[in-house]
Amino acid sequence: MPLPPRVFCDTSFFHACLDPSDTHHPQAHPLVTEATAARVALWTTWDVVSETVTLLRYRVGHASALTFVDDLYPRLRLVEYGAEVRAQALDVFRRYGRERRLSLCDAISFVVVTTLLERMPCFAFDEDFRRLGLTVIATPQ
Repeated sequence: MPLPPRVFCDTSFFHACLDPSDTHHPQAHPLVTEATAARVALWTTWDVVSETVTLLRYRVGHASALTFVDDLYPRLRLVEYGAEVRAQALDVFRRYGRERRLSLCDAISFVVVTTLLERMPCFAFDEDFRRLGLTVIATPQ
């Protein structure tokens, strides 16, 4: 099945792409390669970028974080949003954060995808995306 022309990318996807020890790396690496070859527009938020760089820095190392910043980040399309999205995300976090262990970053991503990006499909390995009803693209096994 061909990839859609644009997808929203989560931290879990970016981390899996750049961390060979991540359990999802064998799925993520070919997926990002295919997306690049097909010129799929990769959308995300600054929140995801910040979370990804931090996670890579502390789990994999500074060099991996720089690889993301230097090689992948320039190809991303960042969604700009304002106070209304932040307020909605805080509400989602209040409602679902405890029982689903939802992060604030995931709450922001949910609101962005559902209100600004017309429920764009997502590259994510975070089960919260599916539990919130977002479309997560099946990855090759």
